[in-house]
Amino acid sequence: MNCKVEIEVQEADFDLGALSDSWTEGDTENGAQVMFVGRVREFSGAGEQSMTLEHYPGMTERSLQETARIAASRWRLNKVLIIHRVGELKPADQIVLVMVLSAHREDAFNGAWFIMDHLKTTAPFWKKETSDGEGDWVDAKDSDDEALTKWNLPGN
Repeated sequence: MNCKVEIEVQEADFDLGALSDSWTEGDTENGAQVMFVGRVREFSGAGEQSMTLEHYPGMTERSLQETARIAASRWRLNKVLIIHRVGELKPADQIVLVMVLSAHREDAFNGAWFIMDHLKTTAPFWKKETSDGEGDWVDAKDSDDEALTKWNLPGN
């Protein structure tokens, strides 16, 4: 695999435009750039809302690195950036960025889509949703597991 991969797990927000500019400056090899930004959405109808994400430092980064490695082994990807935020987030906050660069759009789209599906089911994050001070830890969704099956991974 000859793919540049950068993984960041951080509390701070990210600047999508600045990251896009820095990852594409002077780049003449990649004709496709796909970016996915996930944002916190409202999860109930009323009250002050937040989402808290926790993770195991080191383990989480290794998991995201492995996700990028699998994607780069399946599609011709040249650059992969994954930034995932942790800590307390409010509705409309950016939570995750997946940026994939490739010579070809199909590889870039498939790589980014796969990374998000894989990340949602394998990355060790724990999510708590809070409304008006009352919170509950959120279980994994069956729909996320089902989404991963379309990629025909061993064990699916």
